[in-house]
Amino acid sequence: MAFLRQELAIDLGTANTVIFKDDNVVLDEPSIIATDTKTGKLMALGTQAQLMEEHTPPGITTVRPLMNGVIADYDAAEMMLTGFIRKATGRRKSILAPALRVVIGIPGGSTPVDMRSIRDSASHAGAHDVEMIYEPMASALGIGLDVTAPNGNMIVDIGGGTTEIAVISLGGIVESASIHIAGNEITTDIIDHMAQQHNIHVGRTTADQIKFAVGSVLPELDEAEEPEPIAVTGRNMVTGLPLEATIDYREIAMCIDKTIAKIENEILKVLQKTPPELYSNIVRNGVWLAGGGSLLRGIAKRFAAKVNIPFHVAEDPLKAVARGTCLALKGSDRYPFMMK
Repeated sequence: MAFLRQELAIDLGTANTVIFKDDNVVLDEPSIIATDTKTGKLMALGTQAQLMEEHTPPGITTVRPLMNGVIADYDAAEMMLTGFIRKATGRRKSILAPALRVVIGIPGGSTPVDMRSIRDSASHAGAHDVEMIYEPMASALGIGLDVTAPNGNMIVDIGGGTTEIAVISLGGIVESASIHIAGNEITTDIIDHMAQQHNIHVGRTTADQIKFAVGSVLPELDEAEEPEPIAVTGRNMVTGLPLEATIDYREIAMCIDKTIAKIENEILKVLQKTPPELYSNIVRNGVWLAGGGSLLRGIAKRFAAKVNIPFHVAEDPLKAVARGTCLALKGSDRYPFMMK
């Protein structure tokens, strides 16, 4: 009776939302919508809305409903979820619509109020059965780790709004930290740096382009890893005239250094609280990195040098949480950490 039931695994991220259906990615779009400021009507969502960000006339506004991994604008989140679910399933409002079950990845630091907001948004978006899984656990599943084994594994998931750090063993999170220092903070660092050092005013879209093009956490990379410098054009903050600057990875490494150091310190704090036997497992197994922040050049090498433990970047780290949520969707009866 599969036609009477549909199942979705959703990574509802601050920056991007990824949806799996039948083991396949059916949606991977930015977590943003555009609405009419007078009527509140949805004008665009996802990729189309992102193209409108920082380009809108007075009658249209863009909204990112999630902040630091949790819902900041309930109405916008419901509108976005409804639109994404319809795109992912092709469903429309109908009394004959199949029952919809969803599993959603949520930050480790989510409060009961946060969880209720996410559950209510999903229910109002059409889901009849809503379950949740903490993102660090989903990341571990998505990477391919045996989370139910009596073995310590450590995950560091650097997303858009939060960095999730967790030590996992026997299907539970033993020690963890969920901090609001992640990709958005790095983007802000780049915006501030461009203003202070080059007198160029750039928006978040351009700052993100700089991050992806020349983002690095080390001032010296192997020659094979060195990206080409990027030319950036913006408004001179003094004269108002166009101004161009060429940015290389060394400059970015310096401007985001303090933010990366904060993440390092949180990793150390979690390790310091980890029981000795699990700590030994982590030293042997290494620490796994996931999320968009793990794509910054040199990050595994820098973290390894800081804590003297090997770090590994997961394969396809951007979809680790979504892939793990998909596995949880299929085997929820085997995993005691699923939350209704």
